[in-house]
Amino acid sequence: MRHAKAESFATTDHERKLTDRGRAAAEAAGAWLRQESLVPDYVVVSSALRAVETWQAVAEAGDFVDTPVVFEEAVFNGGPHVVIDALRVVPDDAQTVLFVGHNPAASYLCHFLDDGEGDPEATTGLLQGFPPATVAVLEMRVAWSELGPETGSVVGYFVGGAD
Repeated sequence: MRHAKAESFATTDHERKLTDRGRAAAEAAGAWLRQESLVPDYVVVSSALRAVETWQAVAEAGDFVDTPVVFEEAVFNGGPHVVIDALRVVPDDAQTVLFVGHNPAASYLCHFLDDGEGDPEATTGLLQGFPPATVAVLEMRVAWSELGPETGSVVGYFVGGAD
């Protein structure tokens, strides 16, 4: 998931907060996840305030507030391979994992992991862009520690808000 719409400026990039529209979009994403029975049992979130607030809104709307969460500084500063490294250490028993981060890493991650064999409508959505508060659902065929190119399929896509 890409974080929801945030304010354009703050003291630092790390401290940018969600806008009201962003919060509403994150809540819509949480409600959609719940509706689709996509209940995360583990969450990896960038340490940036806008990602943390996105997760909080998703968790409240989806009633996921007790889900174990790891806030990763490296995910804020790093590229897609840093995100993959963070996901490779997810506990083996985690079935549904939510990542909340930034573009272009979030979008790249989806394209990197996708084998092109998933849902055509979801793939088309992904190919059209990855705006704020977008959720791409991938079904993985390997253990978290084995994530790599084309090890999953895009099977869902939801845009919670627009730029």
